[in-house]
Amino acid sequence: MVAGLFRINGRMRMLKENFNDLISFLVVARERSFTKAAAKLGVSQSALSHAIRGLEERLELRLLTRTTRSVAPTQAGEKLAESLGPRFAEIEGELEALIEMRENPAGNIRITAGEHAVDSVLWPVLKSFLGEYPDIKVEITVDNTLTDIVAGRFDAGIRLGEQVAKDMIAVRIGPDMRMAVVASPGYLAKNGSPQTPQDLQNHNCINMRLPTMGGLYAWEFAKDDRELRVRVDGQLTFNSLRQRIDAAAVGLGLAYVPEDSVAEAIARGELVTLLEEWCAPFPGYYLYYPSRKQHTTAFSLFVEALRFKR
Repeated sequence: MVAGLFRINGRMRMLKENFNDLISFLVVARERSFTKAAAKLGVSQSALSHAIRGLEERLELRLLTRTTRSVAPTQAGEKLAESLGPRFAEIEGELEALIEMRENPAGNIRITAGEHAVDSVLWPVLKSFLGEYPDIKVEITVDNTLTDIVAGRFDAGIRLGEQVAKDMIAVRIGPDMRMAVVASPGYLAKNGSPQTPQDLQNHNCINMRLPTMGGLYAWEFAKDDRELRVRVDGQLTFNSLRQRIDAAAVGLGLAYVPEDSVAEAIARGELVTLLEEWCAPFPGYYLYYPSRKQHTTAFSLFVEALRFKR
């Protein structure tokens, strides 16, 4: 009986040791850096390196290839990471579900969204949602790229309807949108007004760089089933919305921005809309998330709070 107890205790110690080291390995494999992984795990780089070496020795396999500049999984390491990653994620989900058996919904929600989506649809809802559920924590990453929410370990993202991948669940969270070409009265008095989208090529336009594509956004127009994409030029290029609006308001050129973001400036007479007949409405923002993911009560409440009510 004593010998059996020793064997059980030995297995438990080995299981605990392997479990901790496997978590360390997954973080290093994901971050591709001992420095970043150590910071996320709250341990020293030397302790982390020692743990990985111990795991490799027990498995008699090299899991990571290390150079002075980079860390990358070997073929065996890649296979192990692909196998274990979803299983650990499932365990995390089950633990979160157990925590939510408390009286008040609780949990962490990570969201990625563009600047305009945060300002126009996400933040207005969160102001009341967080007050109603004080034990729910929400982390928002403002990013105008088309982020891979699975790789980035986000619970959900926000995009325009046309940009949501087919394998995602999409929940509409905002009304239809329109873009607007705007300029200051001073700019128009000096330079005149474009009468057609093609005329924009003769104006100083404020460009937007698309981080995902690496290029400049071609302004999109539609009228009577006719669609146009116009590449414009000018002195200024931004990858943010607010600076484009401000630049237009001070007379530095024409900007192409979501109509709702300049409604107040238009009402005050600071900006004038142009080519309105070419700016057709289109489907607005959607919250999207993987269909296979098991969701917590906190996340379900979050989705319902954001859902667009017509």
